[in-house]
Amino acid sequence: MSSASARALSRRTLLIAAGLWPAAAAAQKQQRQAPRPPQPSLSAARTIMAGAPLGVFLSNAPQGARLAIARPDDPADKAIVVIELKNTVPALPTPGAVGTYELRLTVEKDDAPVILLRQPLATTEPSATLAAPERISRGQGLPVRGIGPNGEQDRVMLVKPDAPADAEGPRFFPAENVEAMLEAPDQPGVYELRYVLHAPLAEHRILARRPVRVE
Repeated sequence: MSSASARALSRRTLLIAAGLWPAAAAAQKQQRQAPRPPQPSLSAARTIMAGAPLGVFLSNAPQGARLAIARPDDPADKAIVVIELKNTVPALPTPGAVGTYELRLTVEKDDAPVILLRQPLATTEPSATLAAPERISRGQGLPVRGIGPNGEQDRVMLVKPDAPADAEGPRFFPAENVEAMLEAPDQPGVYELRYVLHAPLAEHRILARRPVRVE
């Protein structure tokens, strides 16, 4: 027996005698095991007004991961909303229709999305409020305040009362600022101030109306 083998055997004998061999063996095994990589996690509100942006707190998201909103029984490759991650606190648009959905963290594997994490999400009935003078002179500025789901594509518009929901006109986006100055039309008459929801599953939905007379 070599001297090195004898020393190893002698050390093992001493550890066994002292009752320390199991602990020493476990420590050596633990050192040999590679540390587990940190696991991803997400946190977000479980109930939100339909069409409102949903802020999500992420940690340890893998490279190339995406956030998605889908119906609970939808397969991994089907979603209503999908966004790529650009920061650890992303915000994604929620469906404009009231319902039960699922927030998902996904990653591509073999050219197909795989769900890593999921969390239930329910949307409630959307609503909006408008504030503006009832009368305004032609060509003057009309101070307007509009608050609603405040999704990125929502808009407050001044149009004719019989105009379709997708009509164009003086507008502003409440997601950028809930207050703005709209230019009154040159033609006198009765107009309508509208808060228009523009979200997945609900495009050009009018949530609030307010008459404005241009004199």
